[in-house]
Amino acid sequence: MAGQFDGKVSLITGGTSGIGRSTAIAFAKEGAKVVLTGRREQQGKAVVEEIKELGGEAIFFRADVSLEEDVKATILKTISTYGKLDCAFNNAGIDLPPIPLHEQSVENFDKQMAINVRGVFLSMKYEIIEMLRQGGGVIVNNSSVGGLVGRSGISIYTASKHAVMGLTKSAALDYAQQGIRINAINPGIIATDIISRYAESLGDATTASEQLANSVPMGRMGNSEEIAGAVLFLCSEAAAYITGQSLVVDGGILAN
Repeated sequence: MAGQFDGKVSLITGGTSGIGRSTAIAFAKEGAKVVLTGRREQQGKAVVEEIKELGGEAIFFRADVSLEEDVKATILKTISTYGKLDCAFNNAGIDLPPIPLHEQSVENFDKQMAINVRGVFLSMKYEIIEMLRQGGGVIVNNSSVGGLVGRSGISIYTASKHAVMGLTKSAALDYAQQGIRINAINPGIIATDIISRYAESLGDATTASEQLANSVPMGRMGNSEEIAGAVLFLCSEAAAYITGQSLVVDGGILAN
């Protein structure tokens, strides 16, 4: 397979389903060698097989982004297999059912911060070490429209995604003159497992899903392939002068 990422190596965390899976496939279709990680080994290997059936090249590495040793091992595996790391999409993240802040537990706080914030920090840390060694690279972090505005019931999730934006902007300034571009993608309401669980938590899942879709100015939820396209743009030469930015892909939500 050949395309705009021919000869490049891309790493996607949380690549077993949803946006991560779609982005891994999109990179492979454009010629990249793909490394995907996640905690669900069976699903991860299935994505690798799907990429290989399309004629692409990919490996899966089971890893928990909240664990430093797993993140370090992921980068070592990437370099030992493909020799470099050109693009990284830090996509791994979790949500929990919407609960008012005063009813939230410390355990819920720690769990979301461990994956959504520490996971992004650790991933960036070890990706940047390698990119500095090789003289450049591109990182895209998956935030959310929740990283730019608030939403009731998900205060901890919103805080974690705001933190991702802070990490993105500050790190982009740290490495702007060293050949490393760092940006964030901010999806809106995307038809993924996370949104399905959120809809179920609101009551009747079908009705809630319809209400969520109707709340988008474009009148529909986005899909994971649309987010993948935006990630590939930020990693491409077309975005060579873009760093420290957030690319909102939300069907018009924040404009409303």
